Amino acid sequence: MKKTSNGQENVWPTDPGSVRHVLSLSGGKDSAALAVYLRDRVPNMEYIFHDTGKELPDTYQYLERLEGYLGQRIIRTTHGTTFDHLLRMKGGMLPSSHRRWCTDLMKLKPFEQFIGDDFCINYVGIRADEERVGYISHKPNIRAVFPFREDGIDYPGVQRILEDSGLGMPPYTEWGRTRSGCFFCFYQQKIEWVRLKQHYPEFFEEAKAYEKPNSINGNVFYWCGNEPLAELERPERMAEIEENWRKNQERLAKRQINITLAQTFGGLEVEPTRRDGCLLCQL
Repeated sequence: MKKTSNGQENVWPTDPGSVRHVLSLSGGKDSAALAVYLRDRVPNMEYIFHDTGKELPDTYQYLERLEGYLGQRIIRTTHGTTFDHLLRMKGGMLPSSHRRWCTDLMKLKPFEQFIGDDFCINYVGIRADEERVGYISHKPNIRAVFPFREDGIDYPGVQRILEDSGLGMPPYTEWGRTRSGCFFCFYQQKIEWVRLKQHYPEFFEEAKAYEKPNSINGNVFYWCGNEPLAELERPERMAEIEENWRKNQERLAKRQINITLAQTFGGLEVEPTRRDGCLLCQL
């Protein structure tokens, strides 16, 4: 038998009917567009959403609309516990870009538990204009494929798929949020924290309440780098962040010299090709 990249035996079945087809949804535009794109191309697709219990209402609403389009229920998976329980297990140490236990315990493990030992093709919504490698399971029975990358579909292509389907972009994009996932995601930009404060002040308060000394070393970890949310929410600080963001947008617009025909005639926005964050959380 041939060996896989991790040195394990390749024991994949020759009967395609014994392989499961699974698409993980995050509530984001890319995975939703991929579900639309593959709806009539891949039979017996299973759609799953790893619900952390800390998602925005916009995300749940969008998934409900997607279910209507697909004509199929999206399976909600959990790890059998809550974020708050896991946080207590971690001694109150908040997850961060260096301690991404939230992704491991609330996204990856539920996914692999859902698959079990079955042979599975996992469809991932990484676009053709992105540089990210993507989630690759170490389990030999799971194989990741990237249809958008293979078919040359970029960010404007994703927008077209969603608009043509009638689904549209996720509702949180209308008020300035760029990602799906937990409302307190540590990968958020500061302007996104400002927008959260403005549109969902109750969630901002909940996120702020997590910023307290942990029981491991007594340190306080902040969602937004070294800046406490109590500092960020000061009116003058929020105004400064918004002004910096506006100036940065102007600089980006001036640098966009090579504009594609799709952008010129279709009114489509440009998204940076490199994004930071947890793949399963924000696609």
